[in-house]
Amino acid sequence: MLIGSYSAVLSDSRRIAVPKKFLTELGSNPVLAKWYEDCLILVSNDFWSNLSTRLVGERKLADMGLRDIERFILGSAYELEPDEQGRIIVPEVLAGYAKLEKDTIFIGLMDRVELWPKATWDEKTSDLAKTTKEYIERLSKNEK
Repeated sequence: MLIGSYSAVLSDSRRIAVPKKFLTELGSNPVLAKWYEDCLILVSNDFWSNLSTRLVGERKLADMGLRDIERFILGSAYELEPDEQGRIIVPEVLAGYAKLEKDTIFIGLMDRVELWPKATWDEKTSDLAKTTKEYIERLSKNEK
């Protein structure tokens, strides 16, 4: 299970060590791609295959929204080969998109891992602390 948050340091050459727990679960060739809210997603090949099938397999050629999702997510993906120490190189285009900095955070979200600049994640966490209570209350009212 991909859970927890881990700090890491992104080198000047965009090399970063993936937390060992995550790397074990993601497999030998994880996929890194753009994700929503200006972060990156790191997933297993199985997750990537399922996501790709859902996006491509259910699409209608005339649906511009689905084509744009394909371009945004699928078109940004890189299959990675971690080195013997579990480090990956974040492609320049992805590091730029997510505005990754030296201090980076890996966030495990059950079936995927998100990568965030630490400063951005700290701001987001502060905002979430204020709004999550409302979301939880809304969800609990919808439960029957």
